[in-house]
Amino acid sequence: MSSPGWIVLKFGGTSVSTAPNWAFIAETATNAIREGERVLVVHSALAGISNRLESIATRAASEDLSESLDAIESAHRTLAAGLGVDADALLGHEFAELRQIATGIQLLGEASPRIHARLMALGEIMATRLGAAYLESRGLPAVWVDARELLVSTPARNASDASLFLSAQCAFDADPALDERMALRGSLLVTQGFIASNANGETVILGRGGSDTSASYFGAKLSARRVEIWTDVPGMFSADPRVVPDARLLEHLDYDEAQEIATTGAKVLHPRAIAPARAQKIPLRVLCTGRPGFAGTVIGPVGADVPQVKAVSVKQGITLVSMETIGMWQQVGFLADAFECFKRRGLSIDLVSTSETNVTVTLDPTANAITPGVLDGLAADLAPLCRASFVTGCAAVSLVGRRIRSILPRLGPALEIFSELRLHLVSQAASDLNLSFVVDEGDAERLARDLHHLLIGRRASVFGPTWRELSEGATDTVAASEPWWMQRRQELLEVAREASPRYVYDGRSLDEAAARVRAIDGIDRVLFAMKANPHPGILQRFERAGIGFECVSPGEVARVLELIPGIDLDRILFTPNFAPRHEYADALERGIRLTLDNLHPMRAWPELFRDRKLFVRVDLGKGRGHHAHVRTAGQFSKFGVPLEELDERLAGLAARFPDVRIIDIGGGLGVPDAHDGTELDLGAIGRGIAELRSAWPKLDLWIEPGRYLVARAGVLLTTVTQLKGKGETLYAGVDTGMNSLIRPALYGAWHEIVNLSRAGEVADSSVTVVGPICESGDLLGSERAMPEPREGDVLLIANAGAYGRAMSSSYNLREPAAELLLS
Repeated sequence: MSSPGWIVLKFGGTSVSTAPNWAFIAETATNAIREGERVLVVHSALAGISNRLESIATRAASEDLSESLDAIESAHRTLAAGLGVDADALLGHEFAELRQIATGIQLLGEASPRIHARLMALGEIMATRLGAAYLESRGLPAVWVDARELLVSTPARNASDASLFLSAQCAFDADPALDERMALRGSLLVTQGFIASNANGETVILGRGGSDTSASYFGAKLSARRVEIWTDVPGMFSADPRVVPDARLLEHLDYDEAQEIATTGAKVLHPRAIAPARAQKIPLRVLCTGRPGFAGTVIGPVGADVPQVKAVSVKQGITLVSMETIGMWQQVGFLADAFECFKRRGLSIDLVSTSETNVTVTLDPTANAITPGVLDGLAADLAPLCRASFVTGCAAVSLVGRRIRSILPRLGPALEIFSELRLHLVSQAASDLNLSFVVDEGDAERLARDLHHLLIGRRASVFGPTWRELSEGATDTVAASEPWWMQRRQELLEVAREASPRYVYDGRSLDEAAARVRAIDGIDRVLFAMKANPHPGILQRFERAGIGFECVSPGEVARVLELIPGIDLDRILFTPNFAPRHEYADALERGIRLTLDNLHPMRAWPELFRDRKLFVRVDLGKGRGHHAHVRTAGQFSKFGVPLEELDERLAGLAARFPDVRIIDIGGGLGVPDAHDGTELDLGAIGRGIAELRSAWPKLDLWIEPGRYLVARAGVLLTTVTQLKGKGETLYAGVDTGMNSLIRPALYGAWHEIVNLSRAGEVADSSVTVVGPICESGDLLGSERAMPEPREGDVLLIANAGAYGRAMSSSYNLREPAAELLLS
């Protein structure tokens, strides 16, 4: 039998704050000991305690600290009562020390880095004393150990006092002597994360989140069999689930990938926790205390080196430092002199971008103590060399993966997102593991969502389930909202057997969408943007529901008039774009309402519009959408009168046009890409409209939804014709392509694709679905998880009711899919 090895179990603040969680910790430790292992439990302060201690350290002298001190004691007493241990006997000394330090801080008006570290360390010390006592009360051989006797920080060159005491680092070479010494203490030790001592025996801390690093230090020094990081989430994800609910679980990561994801903003694992494990080849597992059955994320050597974006990370609180001078051009040593200024201030530079006359760098708040005077001092230091300017409130959004350079051509559609953003800096890592973009903080989360959707989405590959699928009740939610096409699966399979490919629309879904929009409070008129889908049956259905029509061509106007004889012309709005003069004239002659989105017609043909009631389409300067071709505002969109031109004719709108009575707020209502996606909150839209109405109570409000009304009601059925393996890619050819559905090729649009013939079987294959058109861009979906298809299987492409058949063609002389409307 092999000699016992060490298992390091690290538990975060949430995981050690309740009695039920401690029962789980006891069970986990017991199981490991029964398997012949030695167990080192490393854990954090109770949830919220470090924040309270930090607030005490930074409070002004005049502030009353009694509330914070009482709350800290109360939290520990409450947990002690739940664990059945005596808080006063265990923590009396620490409670007294806490109040003594707080009094000193209040008298001095500040906390030195040395005192700050002593104060922060009390959180871990108090929590571990309670935990060790509880485990011992359960009959386990638990021994409390002071981490300051085990970990000694290493002096860092050029580090400030603040960094030495508040962001210390330790060596992590294997230490057989420490292993032997700890083994003599017993088979179950409990110690603190986050804290260590320096060479003088003074308390230092490893920086916020440093308990992960402590666990990794211990694992490396003890040559542990593994380190388990137990937290409140079931692993590391392809994005922050709070920002991207459909972020995917990363089941396996290489050390380098995990390092980049942690460094670029993921908060599940501290960035410094990776290097010690990697150096000693210790496997790291990220697991969830609340869901111990989940496999979580395993970090270790991963053999595959496939080019791929695995995560989109966001790091907030970035400070941008721009150094500009013509004197740096070809000047030897400019960077060395400039960076010396950062070194003197104890500042670590993160990203760097250079040009002939400018060097711009970023400062990461997790690696730097950027106190109020630091930037002023840095500016003074840099003044003899250059003109320094600072931009605060920035964020770095990073694409993390393998061989990023080799996939740059595939990033083209994703990069179009930046056309409407203020982009401060772009940096591509020399390691080829990340590509970072520095933007304003307010744009970061939306950018992360858009990039994740475009580059990761619901691809199969190395990704696990989404956060949404792992969340409580996710299965019930999906089942309760089963899409109509699953409810009518057998009927759709029969349709496809009779004729494929085929667009199929569900009448009930159309009616439900119309009813939802009509129910929005405060809307006076709903117009269907019929370019989304001009199917006659759909237009007639919407007319019966009381919906009018927004038309963009004479052909669309003619179809409405033909299908609905006698329709009130006030229910038609004609919105031409760069159209010839006669189209405007014809609409006005018919008595149809008209929208202008350019001042040219008014300048060139003023006689047409004299004494006419007109709509004016205004470009507010910023568009939204996953691709440039679906954004209908901003400098690079052809639509709308720009605000700077509006004053030319419409200055003082309310004063000069007192009889204005309608505001048409357009469309743009979002549709979830998958049937389990986040649903648009029409109630929130209604509340926003109520605010608008309160500001302009005499105005009517119109709305022009298109895709929202029809997208989910339509699917495209197509049949698998051939299969082909090419490298690691499995291609499924189907009987239609971009001739029927051009959105993926034109916009990079994502549509859910399911194997309808094998619904319910395990989605064990990653499939790229292509059509028969002789174009490399004839791609309907790449790397989709589904049961492995076979010739003759029916694939269903969802959310195809909008801009599907309407944008189809007979390219290659292949007829597009026909249409069928089900009642």
